Amino acid sequence: MAKDDSGDGLRRVTVSMGEDTFQALDRLVNERGFDSRSQAISEMIHQQSAEHLGKIGTEIMAGTLTLIYDESKSSLLRDLSRVCRSHLSEVISSQHVLLEDDHVLEVLLMQGPAKTLRGIANELVTCKGVKSAHLTLTPHLLPPLHARRVR
Repeated sequence: MAKDDSGDGLRRVTVSMGEDTFQALDRLVNERGFDSRSQAISEMIHQQSAEHLGKIGTEIMAGTLTLIYDESKSSLLRDLSRVCRSHLSEVISSQHVLLEDDHVLEVLLMQGPAKTLRGIANELVTCKGVKSAHLTLTPHLLPPLHARRVR
């Protein structure tokens, strides 16, 4: 393991890669506006780590679920509400945006075990009228919304 000599919590590592991968990394750094290759690689590792934790399923994570659906389907709104209400501990809030042609973009803010959040996403995407669902998870948690008062 490399020794942390910097005093700022950073570790220096050496990475070897093929020329094509190196060129792809430089393109990514330039096109996405990273300050350095290190910043780009750190961001990629962070993304992969969050994805891995989400797949394990036991870790408490925060995330968003983005849904696109056709609200003209007769029982859809009731079905979506039923699923969300059955998971009040995990579904914190939602943003409802009206799109064209009776379509809605809805973003749910959730927190809980990754496996539970994936289950909620699966329940919602199977409701008749839902066109797509995309779950994004992070290991960075929301702070407690309400502190308990000691009387």
